[in-house]
Amino acid sequence: MWYSVDFYKMALNFQLFNLRKPKMMAWLYSFVRALVTKHQYWIQYRDSNIYKLNHNGQVCYLRKALNDKFDQSLRRIYIDGSGGEAQKTFIYTPAENQTKYLGLIYLFNSLEFADTGADFLVYVPASIVAAQPFELRALIDFYRLGGKRYLIIEIAG
Repeated sequence: MWYSVDFYKMALNFQLFNLRKPKMMAWLYSFVRALVTKHQYWIQYRDSNIYKLNHNGQVCYLRKALNDKFDQSLRRIYIDGSGGEAQKTFIYTPAENQTKYLGLIYLFNSLEFADTGADFLVYVPASIVAAQPFELRALIDFYRLGGKRYLIIEIAG
């Protein structure tokens, strides 16, 4: 490729024939070493940027990016694109003169409701959420579309 350069070979080719002694070449390679290190950093930076450009906010790409970053071997992170589906249950006060039923009630986060809730749910193992919560949110925020809301749900594992 156009960006793969062998700086040691280039230094050898630009050196005069009668100056190609071991000590002189070692001295020249010591100067080239800093350039080689910077070039390797640039290649890693270029590869990370190409990876970021190849992924976007689609569910399949977001799931792949999350699994590549946080769960390479088991790939347990998955995304539900339907969002929250919980229905609201209202409890009335006696002044409102409504029937109040306090049977089996589940408590939900405000993002888990169907009408005003999250646009997608991210299911992540609890060990990953406990170890790297901020990195997880930062990666989801980087790839998600603007205006989309999400909720991270911990799963056992």
